[in-house]
Amino acid sequence: MGVRPDEVAIMHSDLLALGEALPSPTPHLAARRAGSVGYLIFNRPERRNAVSLEMWEAIPALMRAFDEDPAIRAVVLAGAGDQAFIAGADISEFEGERNSAESAALYEERNSAAYRAIAESPKSVIAMIHGFCIGGGMAIALACDIRIAAEGSTFAIPAARLGLAYPPEAMALLVRAVGPSRAKLILHTARRFSSDEALAMGLVDLVAPRTELLARVGELTDAISDNAPLTIAAANATIDAVLGSFGLDDNARAAIARCFASDDYREGRQAFMEKRRPIFRGS
Repeated sequence: MGVRPDEVAIMHSDLLALGEALPSPTPHLAARRAGSVGYLIFNRPERRNAVSLEMWEAIPALMRAFDEDPAIRAVVLAGAGDQAFIAGADISEFEGERNSAESAALYEERNSAAYRAIAESPKSVIAMIHGFCIGGGMAIALACDIRIAAEGSTFAIPAARLGLAYPPEAMALLVRAVGPSRAKLILHTARRFSSDEALAMGLVDLVAPRTELLARVGELTDAISDNAPLTIAAANATIDAVLGSFGLDDNARAAIARCFASDDYREGRQAFMEKRRPIFRGS
């Protein structure tokens, strides 16, 4: 027997009642502390938790608060509602906030700061994924140390359908997780992948039935909380050092700038807003 949408909604609304609320600069990001676990909940279910500019800007400070709290041993990132972990960046903002190479570069700075705040946390950071995990949502999940997904979750990076360049830090995280050829498969095709496919290629580490997702994450956080926090911090720092930095060469920077200055990027934005198939010309 399948899980009813109302049952899943109850499961994820429970996250907003966990422990105690912590200050947040936006109602669309809920921060909570329950025992030794901090929760960062993307709380915009009416937009499938699409990340707005104010949300991108709020992530570093909220992660810093978790990092500086010695009582918190693990941080869980999750999405409110029954439809999505995070359905990507809020594309409706692109016309105003990301409509040229210059404005796109400023927008990417906010993205980068958010990804780094998650990826460089000394705590154990877990992405609890259900439903849609798309675009920028995939990057946020990839910035986490561990990713556990509910059966039936959907993964995609549709940058090639919009004519934009996927952020370099996000690309680095993707390549680390799945390797270069699979990263190109994901980016080049822009297609959607199932939770089983995501597990097979390394996008996620564990898959659980939707009704067991919260319990499985709880098992992980319980195990982590019993372990030495300095050992976990050292492991994170050492693994990141072994894998290298998020650096870009000049060729990559130039290719990204060409994307955001192109007619194709304008066409991708317009087609999305008009709900039609884009026509790309490579210029």
